[in-house]
Amino acid sequence: MLRPPAYSKHSLIVLAFAALAWSFWFSHGWLVLCAGLALFLFGMQNLEQGLKSLAGGKLEGWLSQSTATPFKGLLFGTAATFVLQSSTLVSLLTIAFLSAGLITLAGSIAVLFGANLGATSGIWLLAMAGQNLSMAPLAMPLLVFGVLLGFAGDKGKAIGRFLLGISLIFLGIDEIKQGFSSFGDLQLNRYSAEGVRGALLFVGVGTLITVVLQSSHATLMLTLAALANQQLELPQALAIAIGSNVGSAVSTAVMGMIGSARPGQRLAVAHVVFNCTTAVIAFLLLAPMTWGVQQTAAAVGLGDNPLIQLAMFHTLFNVMGVLVFWPLQRQLARALERWLPDLQEPEVLIATHTEQVAQTTRARYLQPAALQSVESACSAVSKELQHMGRLGLEVVAHALYAPVQSLQAPLEREDPELRLRLQQQAINADLLYKTHIKGVYADLLEFMGSMVLPMDGVQQDYWHNSQVAAFQLVEAVKDAHRLQRNMHHYLQGPDDAPARSSYLELRLHMLQTLRDMRMLSVSDMPEPEWAAQLQAMDERIAAFDAQFRKHLFAAIRGGLLDSLTVSSLMNDLGFSHSIIQGLRHVLLLGEGHEAARQQQLLMGEAPLIQAA
Repeated sequence: MLRPPAYSKHSLIVLAFAALAWSFWFSHGWLVLCAGLALFLFGMQNLEQGLKSLAGGKLEGWLSQSTATPFKGLLFGTAATFVLQSSTLVSLLTIAFLSAGLITLAGSIAVLFGANLGATSGIWLLAMAGQNLSMAPLAMPLLVFGVLLGFAGDKGKAIGRFLLGISLIFLGIDEIKQGFSSFGDLQLNRYSAEGVRGALLFVGVGTLITVVLQSSHATLMLTLAALANQQLELPQALAIAIGSNVGSAVSTAVMGMIGSARPGQRLAVAHVVFNCTTAVIAFLLLAPMTWGVQQTAAAVGLGDNPLIQLAMFHTLFNVMGVLVFWPLQRQLARALERWLPDLQEPEVLIATHTEQVAQTTRARYLQPAALQSVESACSAVSKELQHMGRLGLEVVAHALYAPVQSLQAPLEREDPELRLRLQQQAINADLLYKTHIKGVYADLLEFMGSMVLPMDGVQQDYWHNSQVAAFQLVEAVKDAHRLQRNMHHYLQGPDDAPARSSYLELRLHMLQTLRDMRMLSVSDMPEPEWAAQLQAMDERIAAFDAQFRKHLFAAIRGGLLDSLTVSSLMNDLGFSHSIIQGLRHVLLLGEGHEAARQQQLLMGEAPLIQAA
């Protein structure tokens, strides 16, 4: 049977580029317009990257420290979007912080409102610049200085990229204006239906352009240029502005839903709810709001300036949306928590049924959105270390032929089903490592290797310590496999065999230590009490180590154990020590008490966003 040809992704990209190149050959005006749009978008990208590099971690610090109340969160969102000229960047950064648990859902919604208000600043700047004002004379020196500073140090490169971004934006604006002017008698209103259908058509156009370009600023820039060249009428431009808000929410939602944990997904949905509801209200009130904007503009002598009227309308309906949703923040947050409840982590991560053991485990908390900031990335690593530590602890328990559930009950030197589990040996530590640890470790290395943002000294130390702790855990699990071989051999011996008795003592000691670590990993006791419990566990481990070695040498002298058996026991005592230390290091760096201390070092003592 003949099959239709399958086109790869690369083939489709090549075809799209070929079609675009043909269109450039066909229309010089279209080429100029696209070139201007490319310069504008690339300038926006350079502006964002330059500001983020220049700020270092300060932008993230401001987000966590300067938003103690919803009103301050609103101000931060507005100011950050005004400076960065990218509501999408601010929204994604907020989603990353929310996913990492560094801010609350109610507080992040307030930042989201501010980002929408801050997004209105860009259209005001473009509208006030006007159609007849050329930015090229200012862009040229900025372009020169930006390139020259690129050869300086890191700070100079950041400033140079910032200046380069501004110059490219200015040049792009001029090219977009020239591109629209070259179309001459192009009248987009000829393609519009009448009344509501026509308005809906242009709302869809604004949504589509924003989704494709991933920038509401670019959509509004194109709209302003078309409006200034009288290729659009004011009502159509206002409908496109409504659509740009919808497209911005869709773009952020897609990236937020795919690359975020459940809290970040809630905020992405909140963005869609807020922008789409605001768009619906603005669309229903389009006629009276258009009349109000025109009357206000006429009253201040700008009745013949459609660019300013578009900026006024864009600001008006975003302010209206914030006023509608501001008293509903708590209700919206609670509704989102009901719609998208937290995923409950199972009590036992590794199934004991053999048919389920082969299911490969991967990382749970290393979402791409967490890489938007150093703090959210550190928090994600902290959570994943805890997840990896739980998996490692369960693998070690299986290596000792003890189900994880047995750690919650009083421990016995030898439980009744031990010999049965030894005979079956359905699960071994090496298989568990390959299916439940190796994939998580690989994801962790890939995530940590993807971090490109600059870190300060404390953050670099935490990053390095986390890498070392993860490696030590992997080695601990591998040691558990080595330990399991001797456990399986000697524990099947006669009940009265001294070697079996010694391995039972070693096994009981390790199970007690696993139980203590499991308790500490989920404990919410005060820090001094938690540290005291950890110290008591360390003292018990040291005491057992000394006593067990003493017991082994006494057994040699008494002829109870031969030297080969003692050498196996000494090696396995060393394996047990490395296993315990590997689990202990992850315990300290996981999302427990040490993680809280690390976060205080990273974020300072400022309160996080609280609900209104």
